[in-house]
Amino acid sequence: MLILKKSLSEEVAEKLKEQIAANRYRPGDRLPVEPELMKLFGVGRSSVREAIKLLVNSGLLRVQQGLGTFVEDAHKHKETVDQRLKRAKEQDVDEVRQILELKIAEKAAKHRTRKDLKQMSECLAKRKKAAEEKSLIDCIEADIAFHTAIATASGNSILADLYKAAASHLTQWFLTKYDSTQIFVSTHPLHKRLFDAIEAKDPAKAWKLASEIIAH
Repeated sequence: MLILKKSLSEEVAEKLKEQIAANRYRPGDRLPVEPELMKLFGVGRSSVREAIKLLVNSGLLRVQQGLGTFVEDAHKHKETVDQRLKRAKEQDVDEVRQILELKIAEKAAKHRTRKDLKQMSECLAKRKKAAEEKSLIDCIEADIAFHTAIATASGNSILADLYKAAASHLTQWFLTKYDSTQIFVSTHPLHKRLFDAIEAKDPAKAWKLASEIIAH
């Protein structure tokens, strides 16, 4: 099993989160200055600054130039998933989408209905046609629609909503990432096999094929 070691900045961020959760620092409180935090956690300036940056990005802290770093009101500034995705890096959003694709493929193979299969089949046909006609934007949209149909077929509305939210932010990035439909042409057989596995209600095979698609 792979064990991921946290960086010093991540460890500092976690400790600060724990202290805030324990009400050592309340909303509106100012954190100690950098030298004090460095001494408190036994780390360098760069680790403290990166930890603060992580917590600012998560909405837990705010930095006021010339005044210091303050604890935010978590309820007042709570972001929706869509808002968080909007300010995320495209690569990070795509990574989330890829992880979700594994689970939705597995669950779709268990719960798909005839209506779901019809929707997937139509999207897959549009994807193939657009790829062969070299219509990149139509191909990307059909590809996303195909996987969104799988998400819907998973029977888990939370998974489906998360997938739709992530996928909705990726069309423009895909247009910059791909300059032709060749990758969509070459991966069509894999997508067809994924559809077949879902139709055959084979969760293990659906997971495996979704993984192969992600590898491309």
